[in-house]
Amino acid sequence: MKKAIFAWSGGKDSSLALHKILQAGDFEVLGLMTTLNKEFKRISMHGVREDLLDIQAASIGIPLVKMWVEKGTNEEYEKNMEAVLLEYKIKGITHVIFGDIFLEDLKEYRDDNLAKIGLKGYYPLWKEDTKQLVTQFLDNGFKTITCCINDQYLTKAHVGEIITQQWLNKLPSEVDPCGENGEFHTFCYDGPIFSNPIKISTGEKIYKPLDEKFISKGDEPKTKGFWFSELESNL
Repeated sequence: MKKAIFAWSGGKDSSLALHKILQAGDFEVLGLMTTLNKEFKRISMHGVREDLLDIQAASIGIPLVKMWVEKGTNEEYEKNMEAVLLEYKIKGITHVIFGDIFLEDLKEYRDDNLAKIGLKGYYPLWKEDTKQLVTQFLDNGFKTITCCINDQYLTKAHVGEIITQQWLNKLPSEVDPCGENGEFHTFCYDGPIFSNPIKISTGEKIYKPLDEKFISKGDEPKTKGFWFSELESNL
């Protein structure tokens, strides 16, 4: 059996991809690798607290591999990820598994970086229809909540919401059902990969303007910022 590290975000696409991997039985997943912000102790971009991530991984039963970043640059991300993956390459991994669906440039970026250290990417959801994927996700009994939304596409009302078919039916037509273009991010708290559901509550909704370092000079950004929902565990 091939050994792999799973690039874990904590959201629905990661959860469905992991479910498929575990069902197929072709890989032994040695760890769930998650990128966290060192200052805020939260999952990068998703804004989910480290303690919730710990609870989630414990319920799945696969060791968590935390990759910390501070600056948020591609250079830092690539350097830190390479260090983590080289450590696991010694343990026998040959692949890194991702939940990406159709972003060709992102897949190329990942595969190019992996090739530099002699590893390969594996994408169990690749090129599948996103509407069918999210339906499959719900039909399998998964439950997830939006933790971050991009204000180019959605509003404050969309964050901190449990994703249901009714919620999906009300999305604007330009929003991908899986949020594959970064429209929204989620935290998965129940489903077939979990030994126990994760009890959570929603707190304050917080708006974070887009960091100026990510805005090209002279450009008027369509994304002004992001809404985050403060998720907390109810143990």
